[in-house]
Amino acid sequence: MSQDSLVFYTNPRSRGRIARWMLEEVGVPYRTEVVEFGPSMKSGEYLSINPMGKVPAVVHNGTVVTEAAAICAYLADAFPKAGLAPPVSERGDYYRWLFFVAGPLEAAASNKALNFVVPDDKEGLIGYGNLQSVIDTLAAAVSRHRFIAGDAFSATDVYVGSHIDWGMQFGTLPKHPDFLSYWERIGDRKAYKRANELDNQSML
Repeated sequence: MSQDSLVFYTNPRSRGRIARWMLEEVGVPYRTEVVEFGPSMKSGEYLSINPMGKVPAVVHNGTVVTEAAAICAYLADAFPKAGLAPPVSERGDYYRWLFFVAGPLEAAASNKALNFVVPDDKEGLIGYGNLQSVIDTLAAAVSRHRFIAGDAFSATDVYVGSHIDWGMQFGTLPKHPDFLSYWERIGDRKAYKRANELDNQSML
């Protein structure tokens, strides 16, 4: 497989770091295209890949995938030898927590960053209800097993772990004991360290 078979569009100051970690876990050759914020990301050339004009995106043998959670799931299926997805019959927690973080947690954390609090009488109108419910639910999930979907590390750990790490760093999530313990279990992975090194180098 050549690097041009899998092209990764990213910016090191973005959620592209999630996809980079996943690519390093997969361990296949890929070519990186760093897309600068501003005109480059909104150019016609890049909009033909992602009409939202955002990163990350991957193009694998002509198939375009955007959204970090979707990229993680796609790469796990496209490269099964990496063992980053459980058998289909055992994917309940794998899908459940992948989409929980992409949906309720993302929305709740974004609103917290914008200092928006859902009024008590409007919680039924918003998917996540309230931030504390999201935090409590996620804390229980990461403490239930060694990894989020069971006893084996998976693509969902890349996505969930990234959000927990960032949330604790930037204050959208508390340094909950269960979050800290979970991150200790996954944050020392070689692929994560390689991904960070590559992204940090591209920021120089």
